[in-house]
Amino acid sequence: MGRVALVTGGSRGIGAAISKALQAAGYSVAANYAGNDEAAAAFTAETGIKTYKWNVADYDASAAGIAAVEAELGPIDVVVANAGITRDAPFHKMTPDQWKQVIDTNLTGVFNTVHPVWPGMRERKFGRVVVISSINGQKGQFGQVNYAATKAGDLGIVKSLAQEGARFGITANAICPGYIATEMVMAVPEKVREAIIGQIPTGRLGEPEEIARCVAFLAADDAGFINGSTISANGGQFFV
Repeated sequence: MGRVALVTGGSRGIGAAISKALQAAGYSVAANYAGNDEAAAAFTAETGIKTYKWNVADYDASAAGIAAVEAELGPIDVVVANAGITRDAPFHKMTPDQWKQVIDTNLTGVFNTVHPVWPGMRERKFGRVVVISSINGQKGQFGQVNYAATKAGDLGIVKSLAQEGARFGITANAICPGYIATEMVMAVPEKVREAIIGQIPTGRLGEPEEIARCVAFLAADDAGFINGSTISANGGQFFV
């Protein structure tokens, strides 16, 4: 039996590209989603990748969903924590609810996704954890205090998990995408999109498949010496 991979937020956008790339690489893939049943059904019809519905912000729901995946596909070897939301507002207008929603999904959601699979990875002496952070977790962004805080926190999770998991054959790495041509980015006004592209040295938005190829590389058995690292895939827009 091949390795099993779980991708949260795995039926749309970057997550869908990741799910497809891992499937092409020979993994049995489970794609989690939170609410869009129609998009999830269409994704499964297109790819054959089964989708599983739960909210990563809820620990019990995550644990139950992960148990269902493992009951059907086997122990999870690769977990890609990709699910994320935005609730943008300037800090002086940001509400406690906007703060909490983003923290619960983008930061606590990573804990809720990785924690249930961690003991099994330790026991089997193998695991790959890939967290999708963001360029804005590295440099900050106006109107995204909540989002930037979570994505910076995700990098701290990765660096700490890398140290804890290394002797058990587990790696934890992060990818920080820049601006990618997803539905969300393409939906912004054209002038705003042009302004964003003007800040990217390569002169274009990234493609979801470019992030997916980074994930497939980090997930591979041969990537065992890459641990605690961050890949910045942003077209040269920001350097760490």
